[in-house]
Amino acid sequence: MKINSIFDIHKNTDFEKITLEIFKFQAKNCTVYNEFLNLLKVDIKSVKSVYQIPFLPIQFFKSRQIISSKKPVQRIFLSSGTTGNTQSRHHITDLTIYEKSFTIGFENFYGNIEDYTVLALLPSYLERDGSSLIYMVNDFIEKSNKPKSGFYLNNLDELSKILIELDKKNEKVLLIGVSFALLDLVETFNFKLKNTIIMETGGMKGRRKELIREELHQVLCKGFGVEKIHSEYGMTELLSQAYSKGNGIFECPPWMKVLTRDTEDALTILPEGKSGGINVIDLVNINSCSFIATQDLGKTYKNGTFEVLGRFDDSDIRGCNLMVL
Repeated sequence: MKINSIFDIHKNTDFEKITLEIFKFQAKNCTVYNEFLNLLKVDIKSVKSVYQIPFLPIQFFKSRQIISSKKPVQRIFLSSGTTGNTQSRHHITDLTIYEKSFTIGFENFYGNIEDYTVLALLPSYLERDGSSLIYMVNDFIEKSNKPKSGFYLNNLDELSKILIELDKKNEKVLLIGVSFALLDLVETFNFKLKNTIIMETGGMKGRRKELIREELHQVLCKGFGVEKIHSEYGMTELLSQAYSKGNGIFECPPWMKVLTRDTEDALTILPEGKSGGINVIDLVNINSCSFIATQDLGKTYKNGTFEVLGRFDDSDIRGCNLMVL
């Protein structure tokens, strides 16, 4: 399969066709996924629909090498592991696919990254190695080619001055930050921003008490003086991102799709509007596994958008313990 065909998807029929092709490829070439399907007694030839594809529990990235390619590994992306759990490891054999995914994905929602000054407030990610988010944002900063673009670790005073300065000049600014760091910023400084996109990447990373999305966004809207807070939905085990331009409703790029599964029966896909575990189809994961059952809870809608409602613990996941991790 030509990788470019993934990025040329425009219709649901294209998505379904390529998804089934990738499923058959990974069922044969990804050892762990093949074992998983065999334990489920899945007849690969009988899978004719996206809704019949089994999703690999995301926990396997913590204990096994999930890979479908014979090419050498170029980079291993690591999860934060802040809760004391084992880190997930995503083995990447072609970084150019990831770069193309996050570049085109961002452009689909926000336009050319070169038009923005990119300010990154991601201390918890910068303080460790192997973050796929840092890799993406660093590429954004380099492509933006603006003098003020960069990472701001603890220098909130400098960051606040730059935000106010660029906003007054009517320059387009993207401030992307982890939730606790954005809260630190608005607790110290007040803003009235008109030309700046505030994008949170979620999570307190153990630094603060977790807030529900509505409460977090309300505080950030007031602190930055903006009407909406944008969000990015991604994870170590994926190579694509979904974006929300407000209200916590996420939209996927054409090569990514979110479904929800029954929390009591992991192999049952729920209809739109029903809350359940989030399953992600990420076709850019062609060299690992494109079908991931995450530990997030959410709800999907008929127009293809979705909402993240929370997370559930390992002890709450049923129907996934078919292989010893």
